[in-house]
Amino acid sequence: MILITGGAGFIGSNLQAALLRRGHETVVVDTLGSDGKWRNLAKHPPARVVRPDDLHGFLDSHPPLEMVFHLGAVSETTAVDGDHTWATNVELSRYLWEWCAGRGVPLIYASSAATYGDGAQGFEDEFTPAALERLRPLNLYGWTKHAFDMLVAKVLTQRKEQPPQWAGLKFFNVYGPNEYHKGKMISVVKVKHDEVAAGGPVRLFKSDQPGLPDGAQARDFIWVGDVVDVMLWLMENPAVSGLYNLGTGRARTYLDLAHTVSDAAGRKRAVEFIDMPANLRGQYQSFTQAPMERLRAAGYSGQFTTMEEGIRRYVQDHLAAADSFV
Repeated sequence: MILITGGAGFIGSNLQAALLRRGHETVVVDTLGSDGKWRNLAKHPPARVVRPDDLHGFLDSHPPLEMVFHLGAVSETTAVDGDHTWATNVELSRYLWEWCAGRGVPLIYASSAATYGDGAQGFEDEFTPAALERLRPLNLYGWTKHAFDMLVAKVLTQRKEQPPQWAGLKFFNVYGPNEYHKGKMISVVKVKHDEVAAGGPVRLFKSDQPGLPDGAQARDFIWVGDVVDVMLWLMENPAVSGLYNLGTGRARTYLDLAHTVSDAAGRKRAVEFIDMPANLRGQYQSFTQAPMERLRAAGYSGQFTTMEEGIRRYVQDHLAAADSFV
């Protein structure tokens, strides 16, 4: 049995679907709420859904697990409740690390590219305390993810107990189906598709960086299926442990994305540039790109989906379909 925290969420439900297709039994730790999040699991119900508040009791009483994928988190980049975000993103992660270490259960957990801040220190996934200490996340979410990465580095340096396999994944900009419950944190691909589908232009933020043209802001956009493939590969390769970037290794501009969404939807290309909201100024990453050499050196040889192909799949196979869920 495999446990997935955040298993009814975006990445978690895509992973859960893939695991069930492979014949694994899964337990999802999540809240389904009343806004239709259950639809993320409708085609592939897990053996159990456990509320996060009941996780400790479940783990204390349940037989040993094969694997834990810890994807549950406060993921809003605009989060302001420090106590709740720390408790969820750091203390829960610490608890699962110690539980897995004590029982010999492999653990894969979600870190984030938000740990790199504005990118001034680069995006190298070097995993040493000195390298991590140079990073300056721009928001509470990124800081808590960074804090747990640093905790893991300290545990390893002090040679304390660890899971038999562990991996932290620094997700870059993931997009794809089953993200519809995320509200303001939904991927830019979905937001831009909705603008195009409504008959309007794609609206992009003007650049707030001197010398950077409007629309030239660039991110490493990665198809959710590629993220799932990497996690399954890690499960199949228990000798691989470490902290790894997870993007495509190629940044693409927002203007590229806008045109690609319009093309996939069969609409005329049209872009309108708008002022960046005040709450994002100084916290907006104008460039992200994931160096992928460390994951490649660990043995991963899978090919990443191009932005054109990923957006085509998302738009035509899901967003334009009657049933858009995986």
